[in-house]
Amino acid sequence: MTAGRHPIGLSIRGAVKVYPGTRALKGVDFDIRMGAVNVLVGENGAGKSTLMKVIAGVEQLTEGEITIDGAPVRFARKDDAVAYGIGIVFQELNLFPDLSVAENIFIGREPLRMGIDIDKGAVQNRTRALLQRLEQDIDPDTRLGNLRIGQQQIVEIAKALAEDARILILDEPTSALSAAEVEVLFRIIDELKAQGVGIVYISHRLEELIRVGDYITVLRDGEITGARAMDGVDIPWIVRSMIGDKSKDYSTDITHDYGAEVFRAEDVRLPRPGGGFFVDGVSLSVRAGEVLGIYGLMGAGRSEFLECVMAQHAQSTGRYFVEGREMRDRAVDRRIARGIALVPEDRKSDGLVQIMSIRENLTLSSLPAFTRIFHLSLAQEAGKALDYIKRLTIKVASPENPVSSLSGGNQQKVVIGKALMTGPKVLMMDEPSRGIDIGAKAEIYRVMRQLAAEGIAVIFVTSDLEEVLGLSDRILVMADGRVTGEFAAGCEPAEVVAAATPGKKKLKDTAA
Repeated sequence: MTAGRHPIGLSIRGAVKVYPGTRALKGVDFDIRMGAVNVLVGENGAGKSTLMKVIAGVEQLTEGEITIDGAPVRFARKDDAVAYGIGIVFQELNLFPDLSVAENIFIGREPLRMGIDIDKGAVQNRTRALLQRLEQDIDPDTRLGNLRIGQQQIVEIAKALAEDARILILDEPTSALSAAEVEVLFRIIDELKAQGVGIVYISHRLEELIRVGDYITVLRDGEITGARAMDGVDIPWIVRSMIGDKSKDYSTDITHDYGAEVFRAEDVRLPRPGGGFFVDGVSLSVRAGEVLGIYGLMGAGRSEFLECVMAQHAQSTGRYFVEGREMRDRAVDRRIARGIALVPEDRKSDGLVQIMSIRENLTLSSLPAFTRIFHLSLAQEAGKALDYIKRLTIKVASPENPVSSLSGGNQQKVVIGKALMTGPKVLMMDEPSRGIDIGAKAEIYRVMRQLAAEGIAVIFVTSDLEEVLGLSDRILVMADGRVTGEFAAGCEPAEVVAAATPGKKKLKDTAA
């Protein structure tokens, strides 16, 4: 494949994007070649979506330059990028469920009759033509919310095609599509390439990338670790470029023996509106003192499974056992009382009350322990909070300061402390190291290993491959709401990545 056949349409040089507390992009150079599929790959949090939002005008660079056909441009908003022919299909659907399919596709760009009113006939006809091109038999007047998720994804793609984009960004476009719909999308991509459209394709389905891509760029921690033509690229090369050979402190020197089974889940299901399941028949077990890592990509159903265990979805089904006794209670507080605790993924909105003090946040889930009839012992509460501040080495000037004054890593420790104060037998942690710096991560890893050594069963969800490999005693992999792989510590990274690829066969027996 020669670069001359695919001239560079858009180029980014020295891209830096800084958010409070993190550098999402660190001097990235990226080219989009026209008439080709430019694959972008990396772990969750590597900076892929940030880079695409910059190109689409949704975010602006802190430093760096964007050029189109060699001329510098600046996108202050999405409309600026659209004016240059840049379209994007976001991973999260950007649609209105109460509007019709046609209204969603042309919203804000409706053809007008004599510049006065919307030409509904033209909207209908153009919508019908786009859907026929995508081989979909969907009535343009259908309310979008009545479609299943895969069909809504097709509508999102049709919306991008309607803009006649010169550069089209597809962020996980096949995440909700059936195999037949994926084949249709690939045919459309071939058509667009033949028309000279430059396509950026983001996906975690590695076999899919190799099949569809012409050029590949790999991001890791906001930096480019590999960029080349797709010729000769294989999955092991992609995995090496994604995770590298760097090591972190996972406190694996804290060793201990496991106890008996302390928790078991059987055939957990959570239906998805419009058909299918967020969680589809997941069963697992964990022993006292074991660290069980659940790895998977966005949309795999990992977080939803933890939420089902915590009784946060009334429509979920399945059976749960704690120390051999079935847990039938459908209330969150009763699950906590049985020894289940959850450290949520979004600590700021789901784990903490930002305007309350560090002490109040730590004790929020265990206030009955300090209460006698109608009296709350503030001295006892403060003493217990101080104990956990010392135990978890939370760096605070005063327990009475607002929790919002702490760094991200120390806020995460407060959430963990709040969960530990309930006396859990099973501690579930959803992305425990997300959004914190390297030093804070090492401290969180030490806490997790120490808790396991004390006999607590730890179940943690992560999309960081290196983290799940380094921290877990045992690994379960999820894709499409199902368990697709189970691995012992020390397994090969490529095996875990392959199991996380959606479409793999469900394991029939995943209990330990």
